[in-house]
Amino acid sequence: MCSKAKPPFNIVLVEPEIPPNTGSIARLCGATDSILHLVRPLGFSTDDKHLKRAGLDYWQYVQIVYWDNLEAFLRAQDENRLFFLSKKVSRRYTEAHYQPGDFLIFGKETKGIPPEILTLYHDRCFSIPMSNSHVRSLNLAMAAGIVLFEAIRQQG
Repeated sequence: MCSKAKPPFNIVLVEPEIPPNTGSIARLCGATDSILHLVRPLGFSTDDKHLKRAGLDYWQYVQIVYWDNLEAFLRAQDENRLFFLSKKVSRRYTEAHYQPGDFLIFGKETKGIPPEILTLYHDRCFSIPMSNSHVRSLNLAMAAGIVLFEAIRQQG
């Protein structure tokens, strides 16, 4: 009897602005066989040298899906598979129950996920707790790695 391969996790970057963050997340996706979704507009060209440098020579191992905007992305998904990560909510990312095929969604570096999306999907929003109130936020690539590896850990 053949076992069916589990679908990959999906990392979604909504309007990313900083090329090295996206490059590092692309490398993370390559290493974990996750799919990287980039929601336009992007704050850089995908030919950016900093983006390429951060991903090193792993680009051929990364599956990237481009979306014209957040609305188009959301319309195409089952909302039960969506997990929004934001510092503006209090429920911890470790309280979510992740399954292969889920979408881990991160907002742009300067503004995060739009407030109206956080309101609409309030039951699907989670955060990474930080104990030092003097630190505004975690680096986007770091946050993506933390949450993705929690999702992978939950799979055993």
